[in-house]
Amino acid sequence: MAQSIDKSKNVDLTDDELENKSKGELIKRAGQLRDRRNELNQKASERASKRDELNAKTREKVDEAQHHREKRDELNSDVQEHKQKRNDLNAKANELFSKVDQTKSELDLDDGESLEQLEEEIEQLEFRQQTEVLSSEDERELIEKIESKRDQYQERKEKLDQGGDIEELREEAKEIRSEASTHHQKVTELADKAQEHHNQMIAAYREADDIRDEADEAHERFVEAQESADRHHEDFVRVQKRLRELDKEEEQERRDERAQKREEARAEAEDIYQKFKEGETLDTEDLMKLQKSGLL
Repeated sequence: MAQSIDKSKNVDLTDDELENKSKGELIKRAGQLRDRRNELNQKASERASKRDELNAKTREKVDEAQHHREKRDELNSDVQEHKQKRNDLNAKANELFSKVDQTKSELDLDDGESLEQLEEEIEQLEFRQQTEVLSSEDERELIEKIESKRDQYQERKEKLDQGGDIEELREEAKEIRSEASTHHQKVTELADKAQEHHNQMIAAYREADDIRDEADEAHERFVEAQESADRHHEDFVRVQKRLRELDKEEEQERRDERAQKREEARAEAEDIYQKFKEGETLDTEDLMKLQKSGLL
């Protein structure tokens, strides 16, 4: 922070001093006022430059904040776009999954084992039949179990065939859900970037506020120096005016003195001329005075 003006260096001038100080004293005071005024004007100029520099930095920070605001808003717009696509795709996927569930329910496919599970069980049972030594009764039970599983498999396969495109619908729903997930990831990524720009915007605005406070203080210092310089200039002008008045008074005094001397010389010449008319003898000095006055 710039230091305050050292008021002890200021030059004062009272009305009494202006009216009563001698010309020499006033000339000296005028020089002091001029020098202090110039010094203060220099300080005011330096402080104005500092203020302008800080104001420029403030504008730079505000511009930086505006840039981050624009980027944030642009990213938030992209976030909303991807959100909408994600939501639309999820809604479409849900619709397809609901259609699959509805079809499965209508065909009574909700309960029971899947084709893959039944096929695996049949293979295991057949492997057991081929590799294990079983009693006639155990083997008969195993064969019956295999036949039962095969019947279940065939029955479920027929129902699935009746359902037509259940698997296609399920795969399509999965693909759409995967695409929705991609948009969701984009939402998260863009939202993070938008938040970064938001944070940078807030930081830039705060820096701008801090620098603006410094600029305001610099302006106050400038005003302080400029007002003090202006006051010294006004007093300098007052002294200059007073000096001109004194010059006029001195000139008038000189004119009055010259007029008085002429008047005295005229009166003396008339006395001499009167003596001349009365027949008195005049010396050379008296004759010269008469000639100078024009009476002779």
